[in-house]
Amino acid sequence: MLERNWTDWLAGTAAGDTRDEVLASWSRSRPTVDPARDAAPAVDHAELWANSPLRIPVLALDDELRSIADDAQFIAAVTDQSGTIMWTCGGRVMRRRAEAVNFAPGGCWNETAMGTNALSLALRTGRANSVFSAEHLVHALHGWVCYCAPIHAADGRVLGVLDLSSTWDRSHPLAMSTVRTLVSAIEARVGDVPQTGLRLRCLGDAAAHRDGSLLALRPRQLEILTLLALHHPRGLSPAQLSDALFGDRSVSGATLKAQVSQLRTALSGSVSARRYTLTESVSCDAVEVLRLLRTRDVAAAVRLYSGPLLPFSTAPGIETWREHLSVAVRQAVLDSGDPEHALRFGELHPYDTEIHARAQLLLPRTDPRHAIAAARLTWTD
Repeated sequence: MLERNWTDWLAGTAAGDTRDEVLASWSRSRPTVDPARDAAPAVDHAELWANSPLRIPVLALDDELRSIADDAQFIAAVTDQSGTIMWTCGGRVMRRRAEAVNFAPGGCWNETAMGTNALSLALRTGRANSVFSAEHLVHALHGWVCYCAPIHAADGRVLGVLDLSSTWDRSHPLAMSTVRTLVSAIEARVGDVPQTGLRLRCLGDAAAHRDGSLLALRPRQLEILTLLALHHPRGLSPAQLSDALFGDRSVSGATLKAQVSQLRTALSGSVSARRYTLTESVSCDAVEVLRLLRTRDVAAAVRLYSGPLLPFSTAPGIETWREHLSVAVRQAVLDSGDPEHALRFGELHPYDTEIHARAQLLLPRTDPRHAIAAARLTWTD
């Protein structure tokens, strides 16, 4: 029955009694996902996993996760907040089947990359979800059943999801409760893991932390750190950095060296001396937004985009990146066809008439959010 519903929907006819949540996801993902595609796209995941707040909690439960996956002939997977798989475990047979569709570390399983699946629905809704056989948009997944639940940080943020998947004939009513129990165990350990490494927030505001402690950086140092993060790992030559900070202004090389030296001291030496490069990895919200856009995860990118890049800065290089980020997110929002994206972006850009008009167009008049978009349009008149 599910297979027939799927076939009818692709042909443009009624899809029987397919769940509304699945139908909505099919409609959202069909413009970017070919149902005939054979595997998920691959992205670089090594650094994501190394810096993930989920790595230590998941590895602490490694034996339990492997035992459950092996005994039930499932494969377990953990993703980050964008839907990129960072870790999997399972028996040899299930791993081989999963790898055939790139249900493996580095596989990108968000809705815009791989269509309707339990991982993408859990990330989008923030709730546990299961997708059975032909409820998947991609035909190559019709032999699968997936049970998934989001993993939350203590502050409510979704850090990723835990998924248990197998062939549909191995579906089991206790699988979802097992996923929920495992997620609770992971979440209990997330709060015990200290934040490590260098973390930079530069969208809408500016702050840098190392190992959870705030770094006392001046605005110029935050500008330099942001530029180096955006150009990581290649870095910038002294001439390139000077141009990005000062433009046509005449500033001595000694001044630039002194400012970089101050940042190097604050970072315990993590800036190279000749070509200015960060010598440690950095987690940066602006860099992550660009990565999410490259993987076509507009929903996650819009959630993370909390405002213009370093809004206080007048450095030419920052202004260029600020415009680049704003235009990239804005265009993705306009192209997405999702009114929620336009509403969220419109909160940060109250005078963007086209964004508000797009939200109003996409929302039915019966939706209370239609009035919000209409009211914002009146602000710009």
